[in-house]
Amino acid sequence: MNAPEIKSHPVHFQAQLRQEAAIEPDPVHTGEVKKDTQIIAIYGKGGIGKSFTLANLSYMMAQQGKKVLLIGCDPKSDTTSLLFGGRACPTIIETSAKKKLAGEPVKIGDVCFKRDGVYAMELGGPEVGRGCGGRGIIHGFELLEKLGFHEWGFDYVLLDFLGDVVCGGFGLPIARDMCQKVIVVGSNDLQSLYVANNVCSAVEYFRKLGGNVGVAGMVINRDDGTGEAQAFASAVGIPVLSVIPADDDIRRKSASYEIIGRPDSIWGPLFAQLAANVDASSPMRPTPLTQDGLLGLFSASSVGRDVVLVPATEFDMCGKSETVKPSLEVVYDEV
Repeated sequence: MNAPEIKSHPVHFQAQLRQEAAIEPDPVHTGEVKKDTQIIAIYGKGGIGKSFTLANLSYMMAQQGKKVLLIGCDPKSDTTSLLFGGRACPTIIETSAKKKLAGEPVKIGDVCFKRDGVYAMELGGPEVGRGCGGRGIIHGFELLEKLGFHEWGFDYVLLDFLGDVVCGGFGLPIARDMCQKVIVVGSNDLQSLYVANNVCSAVEYFRKLGGNVGVAGMVINRDDGTGEAQAFASAVGIPVLSVIPADDDIRRKSASYEIIGRPDSIWGPLFAQLAANVDASSPMRPTPLTQDGLLGLFSASSVGRDVVLVPATEFDMCGKSETVKPSLEVVYDEV
């Protein structure tokens, strides 16, 4: 898909920008695939621990003999940082731009790297104020298709997506059936559960339009035992795949880029069970909560349900009493 050339004249510039923005991404591949691959999109609020969960999950899967591809779809490009010991991985967006300027094609080895059986790459995204993150996601997947994405023989492809960004690019796997199932990562706080509920709403919306993607379950990270995330999962009708405790040992090791999803780690059984649950989970149709239903999972004092909405007045806004202005409306006498 080639974008139209943008001319320098302001009128042409605006028209060409609108034309480019209206271009739909290429249709999703529908041909035969070489291997039955589970493609799983993981969503959650930024900072909730998606990258931590995925790095350790993918490592454990590889140790179990599975062939795993981890794709970071977050503009921060930090999905693979734990896997590679804190080292930044060249992104597809950045590499593609450099190769294009040099007149060279992008090759697999330019963007995909491996460690202990896990293959990983980062889509990347634009710098602040210099482009659309969702558009970058679309461009990244178009390049992956050119590199043969649908011919790769993986057991699992894990996609790490921000859940608190609602533009179309970040909803691509759900909207276009690019994955079979979605997993949400959350904790016992309102904001992460709000995001999880939004993802469930997106899945339900596209199911009504004929989509096939379902929610396979929830991973509760940094669990402090208060129970709101468990209550959320039960309310929307999805299983809890794993509960990762708010443990200081996990925090310290993650901060030093140490993989804890190893068979010989004390946390190994937890991630081994998560891997088994992810494999066996089925895509389900969730029942998203209303805003009041979501707030109802928390005490009134913690979310402000006991606050009364008081309407503002003209005096509040302007420091003077409201003046009644004559209406220009024509009033007809009743017949």
